[in-house]
Amino acid sequence: MGVVYDFYKSIRRIGRASSVRELKPEVRAYLERIGFDRPLDRSAKALAELQESHLHTVPYENLDILRRIPLSLEIPDLLDKIVTRKRGGYCFELNALFGWLLQELGYDVTSLMARFWRDEPTPPPKRRHHVLKVRLGEADYLCDVGVGGIVPRRPIRMTEYLEQQQGDECYRLEKDEEFGWMLCELKHGEWSRLYSFTEEPQLPKDFIMATYWCENSPDSIFTKEKMAAIRTREGRNTIAGEELRIFRGDSVHTFTPKSEEEYEDALHTYFGIQLK
Repeated sequence: MGVVYDFYKSIRRIGRASSVRELKPEVRAYLERIGFDRPLDRSAKALAELQESHLHTVPYENLDILRRIPLSLEIPDLLDKIVTRKRGGYCFELNALFGWLLQELGYDVTSLMARFWRDEPTPPPKRRHHVLKVRLGEADYLCDVGVGGIVPRRPIRMTEYLEQQQGDECYRLEKDEEFGWMLCELKHGEWSRLYSFTEEPQLPKDFIMATYWCENSPDSIFTKEKMAAIRTREGRNTIAGEELRIFRGDSVHTFTPKSEEEYEDALHTYFGIQLK
């Protein structure tokens, strides 16, 4: 794995070009990839639209890990994979590139590491999730485009106990004395934990070690079976192992491709992925 592109050195850059014509070609290509053609005014509204556009166009997927293709977190390599070749990735790829995009657009971004709690009966053993904190004026927002499950589609304002409705989903942040901020979701009338994080800025080496474990450990969920997910206007499309699940409102259609050709057709149809 190569050295991680050091975009952390410029965390505090403000006043980048707000005109699409003034942006770097690779930034324009990224915005085109996610279908974003709205004004770039560095507002909370624009930030929310950027995140939602990303979640509807760039899939979460671990297919390169299962194919034993080493991942790179260098920005040029991520641009090639996600923007040029229209692939997806997992949190260390997706949030690294999305954080870079936000910085290029003039947002004040800090990278953080999170610990997943969903479906864990006890405290999970590792922090293995990259998230972003974005400062806008006097407010901080949690941004995340790197989760395959149901999580906020728009940024979450970092105010304790502020309930934030997003469609039929509702989230809030709590504070835990030991684990820091805790993102929670409202399910069946009760609040449950999604993931926790502290505000310690992360260095490139932190993500190298974490992604190496996720790519190579036999205990990692990413080395066990195929995963893919993408938001759609009607719901979500997902892959769990060999099964594809197409969620539309309250209904779900499941099927298993019968051949490699049928599987590759489904990847392209439902996720926009072409492996070759």
